[in-house]
This record gives sequence, C-alpha cells and structure tokens, in this order.
Amino acid sequence: MSFALWVSLLTACIVISFTPGAGAINTMSNALTQGWRRSIWGIIGQQLALIVHVVIVAAGVGLIVSRSEILFNAIRYAGAAYLVYLGIRLILTRPTVVTDDGEPTEKAPEGRWSMVRRGLWVNLLNPKAIVFFLAFIPQFVKLDQPQLPQYLTIIATTIIVDVIVMWGFFAAAARPFRRLTRSPRGQRTLNTIFGILFIAVAAMLALLH
Repeated sequence: MSFALWVSLLTACIVISFTPGAGAINTMSNALTQGWRRSIWGIIGQQLALIVHVVIVAAGVGLIVSRSEILFNAIRYAGAAYLVYLGIRLILTRPTVVTDDGEPTEKAPEGRWSMVRRGLWVNLLNPKAIVFFLAFIPQFVKLDQPQLPQYLTIIATTIIVDVIVMWGFFAAAARPFRRLTRSPRGQRTLNTIFGILFIAVAAMLALLH
C-alpha cells in the first residue's frame, strides 16, 4: 500500500470512528459506570468485532450477507434486540446506595470479560457494518499486490484509530459526568439517558434500510 493511499485510509478511519453509534454509546456508558481506565475492556471487545467484520469481507461472506435479505434481516433484528436489551437493563439498574457521608458504597466492578463480550456483540451484530466494510475496504486493496499485507494494514490502522478515538475522545468526554454517579438520582438519570440512546440506535438499526 502506497503512502498516499494509506493517508486516505487513515483519514477515512478517523471520520468513521468519530461518527456516533452504538460503540460510542457503549464506551461512554462504560466510562461512567466503570471508570475511564476500565472502559478499555469494552473497546477491546469492539475491536475484536471489527477484525471479524474485515475477515468476513475478505472471505467473501460479506457479499453473501449483503445479497441475502433473510440473513441480513436476521442479523439486523438480532442486533437491534440486543441493544434494546442493554437499554432496558440500564434503565432498570438499581442505583448504588449512598452512605451518610455522601459517598457511594463500594460496588464490585464489572468483570473484564463481561465488558469485552458486550463490546464484541454491540459491534458484531450490525450487518450494516459488514455492508459498509464491503464498500469501504475494496477501495484500499490492490488486486495485483499481495492481499494479506494490505488487509493487515487496514486492520491495524482501523483498530489504532478507533481505540484512540473511543478511549481518548468518547470515554474521556464522559469523565466530567462521573460526579453524577455519586448520587442515586444522578445514577438513575445517566442510566436512563444511555438506556434510551441504546434503544434509539436499536430503532434506527431495525427501521432504517
């Protein structure tokens, strides 16, 4: 891959990563409930899904998904249902009890694997991402050159950019609101907001074609 082509890839990856979606919502929610540092585990899960998407496209499966209305809709509705589940779970989450001195009681943090798994499914159950990569990736792959190095470059660039944007921007943007988690009312407000956002993204995924 030439340097000029790689710069184009880098620019496209930055624009894509800054586009708000379920991954950004999941990252901000994790940063609020688990802290900025631990939110990286959810981001790792999202990157694993990204790798799967690129592999699916490279293997030609993405073309099958894009051309099969039944398969596309099955994945689409499964993804929407999962986001609705996450949204409802957030809305119904009971706030942490606050002690007499105004500090929240200690609460066991969510397990790393649980955060990775949720991040994986949030990004993986999005057939439109597969179709997007199907249209996006071929523009940066030259058929007359070895394929593997090109796909590895695409994966590495996309992951590095997305991690920087998710952790350095979306997760960091949520940090000032951490103070709201110190009261039950603030916790309920944040959980409701992010729960509604998850459900809204689910509705867009299910209804917009």
